[in-house]
Amino acid sequence: MNISKFVTPEIIFGCGCFSQVGESALRLGISKVFVVSDEGVIKAGWVEKCLDYLHAVGLQTEVYSALTTNPKDSEVLAGAERYRAAGCDGIVAVGGGSPTDVAKTVAILVTNGGAPVDYEGINRITRPLPPMVIVPSTAGAGSEVSQFAIIVDTRRHLKMSIISKSLVPDIALVDPELLRTKDSQLAAATGVDALTHGIESFVSLAATPLTDVHALKAVQLIAQNLRRAVRDREDMEANTHMAMASLSAGIAFSNAILGATHAMTHQVDGLLDQHHGETNASILPHVMAFNLSACPEKYRQLASALGKDVRGCDPLRGGALAIEAVRELMQEIGLAKGLGELGLAESVIPSLSRNALLDACLVTNPREASCADLEAIFRLAL
Repeated sequence: MNISKFVTPEIIFGCGCFSQVGESALRLGISKVFVVSDEGVIKAGWVEKCLDYLHAVGLQTEVYSALTTNPKDSEVLAGAERYRAAGCDGIVAVGGGSPTDVAKTVAILVTNGGAPVDYEGINRITRPLPPMVIVPSTAGAGSEVSQFAIIVDTRRHLKMSIISKSLVPDIALVDPELLRTKDSQLAAATGVDALTHGIESFVSLAATPLTDVHALKAVQLIAQNLRRAVRDREDMEANTHMAMASLSAGIAFSNAILGATHAMTHQVDGLLDQHHGETNASILPHVMAFNLSACPEKYRQLASALGKDVRGCDPLRGGALAIEAVRELMQEIGLAKGLGELGLAESVIPSLSRNALLDACLVTNPREASCADLEAIFRLAL
């Protein structure tokens, strides 16, 4: 018998559900909330609204927003110090992947001590974390439901993957209304992140029937709605479907893990401080081509979810249509760029490839990849 575990937080979904953030924190027993966000979300007005909801139920708050697009270990250490000094006993994150990853890693440090690097890898957290409520403002990272935290190690210039079921938040509040304040470029980049999560978790060696359902649904929703969401930021039907797609992809990859695309993008993002979705867009089609021979039937199913007609196609031909569909989507939303255009120099490829070999996401890639394989993919993605 194959045994698998499937974990999710409590999920509250729908337009207007942000209003439940105060009640959610209250019933988790929090009295002083450490609110983690970033300057963009603050400017959009969502943090002020969050504070209103928290104060309305009598909770005290401390806001921390000194973080960047690819959050760094130094930002986490500063956040943990602020949390302790303010006497907080729980966390609410409002924003995309960056605030959520910082919130989760601060939660680790305030109860387990040490530095982020001490928890790199799988299941290195030993003590319970403070209660967490996550409110995503982008449709991409899926961090609100995942057991991942991704933090830049500023010494090694790479992204560390911290993976533990302890990192699954207590409550995720997914309100599509928060997506309205993203610009089109961010909508495109975060949408590609969610797409990559769906694709990589579907072909992952750790995939199960439970994760497959969520991964395929995410891919289908993105194929049908990402172009609309990028074109019109006020299209709430498209925004709602993208919020659901990101949520579904997050549930899938949290339980099935990911693959070579993420193992490679973690290295690029740590070096260039580039938006994660944009590096995914550069690398994903090339990793799909590399993996196709290992799981052609799964790629054929992905092609169908992406809107391609695979009737009469053998698995390899049908699977190749999935790669074609992804390339077409990248072109239409303006993310068909090579890594060279993003600023990557060919000279760093050998070191990036060696680091990618050590990334936990590579373990579940459907085709085994050597350092030479990764170097070849990086060069194709230039």
